[in-house]
Amino acid sequence: MVSIEHLLPRVEKPARYVGGELHAVAKNWDKVRIRIAFAFPDAYEVGMSHLGLHILYRVVNDRPDALMERVFAPWPDMEGLMRREGIPLFSLESRRPIRDFDVVAF
Repeated sequence: MVSIEHLLPRVEKPARYVGGELHAVAKNWDKVRIRIAFAFPDAYEVGMSHLGLHILYRVVNDRPDALMERVFAPWPDMEGLMRREGIPLFSLESRRPIRDFDVVAF
């Protein structure tokens, strides 16, 4: 799990990076066969308004053998901090680096 708490006071909109929204799904990584990161190539606010993301997220997470977590492009303020500290791009739900996933979907 990537630790970002120390960065949040230094970015413009920290809520973009914390997750835990209504209907967010958190599954046990040890109980699924496939782990998918759905990477949206834009900021959280743009990605969360995309209906396709919500449909795919629900369809995959309704399966007991799979999980899908969301990844959004960090805003330039967070991107700079992540680069300086060597923090990899991570998922919203578990804050795992995307390299830990079996599939990265766009």
